[in-house]
Amino acid sequence: MPGVPPVMDLYTIHLTNVTEVNTFILLGFTDGFELQFILFVLFLAVYLFTLVGNLGLVLLVIIDSRLHNPMYYFLSVLSFLDACYSSVVTPKMLVNFLAKNKSISYPGCVTQMLLFVTFGTTECFLLAAMAYDRYVAIYNPLLYSVSMTPRVYLPLIITSYLGGFTHAMIHTVATFTLSFCGSNEIRHVFCDIPPLLAIACSDTKMNQLLLFYCVGSIEMFTILIVLVSYGFILLAILKMRSAEGRRKVFSTCGSHLTGVCIYHGTILFMYVRPSSNYALEHDMIVSVFYTIVIPMLNPIIYSLRNKDVKKAMKKLLKSFH
Repeated sequence: MPGVPPVMDLYTIHLTNVTEVNTFILLGFTDGFELQFILFVLFLAVYLFTLVGNLGLVLLVIIDSRLHNPMYYFLSVLSFLDACYSSVVTPKMLVNFLAKNKSISYPGCVTQMLLFVTFGTTECFLLAAMAYDRYVAIYNPLLYSVSMTPRVYLPLIITSYLGGFTHAMIHTVATFTLSFCGSNEIRHVFCDIPPLLAIACSDTKMNQLLLFYCVGSIEMFTILIVLVSYGFILLAILKMRSAEGRRKVFSTCGSHLTGVCIYHGTILFMYVRPSSNYALEHDMIVSVFYTIVIPMLNPIIYSLRNKDVKKAMKKLLKSFH
């Protein structure tokens, strides 16, 4: 019919619109240069502390023979994971604080999301594995070295990473098969899932359900492992006659429980809720907290109350004098 474009022409026009976006703009917190400079200095200090604290803890576990047991192997993997987790987001954010061009390429955004979700999910699984390790160590300490051999803890670590990568692939593929034909401005400091869904042209209902149910299932599974493990630990504590033994257990487990509560609390707040409750400005602050602040806090949480780590630190510092 005259005046009506053929179906193929309509498809071509639609396809052209879909493929227009090849870069994204990360709007970040503010446009004010003075505030951006203050934030740059603040987050640079946090990032350097994160790297020194976490990689320093990894180094301690490698060089000090007293820390050569599964508990500290898990801790060193967590520290390395936190250093990587923060490094996926922070360097680009620091550059954007001072740069006029705040763009990130389409492949760069895909890679950032894939790594960010991989490391974030791996941490959930690893914290659950660490809770199981604490249960084995405390419930039957005499059999700990027999029960928690490399044939047990290495598969737990590897499975945590595989689970994290699988979960990341699901969301990365689901998100970047959407059409981004309108605005390319992401109201965030990195390529997170909710702000990308907010600018997609396609229907995102399935993505939102996928996010809710996948993250919700992982949270329920990992938190259940933590609760069951600590339930058995509590029974073991109640059976202890030694006050010194109880104090040592509380000291060891208190740091892990603190880390679990802070991390899972922010994840649940961010992703396991209806999409109508998303407020990108508030979510950006929460995202920064669990991707940048928590990795900085973990070395403090796990080392300040741990006598073995403190002794290893003192020994290392003395070797430099």
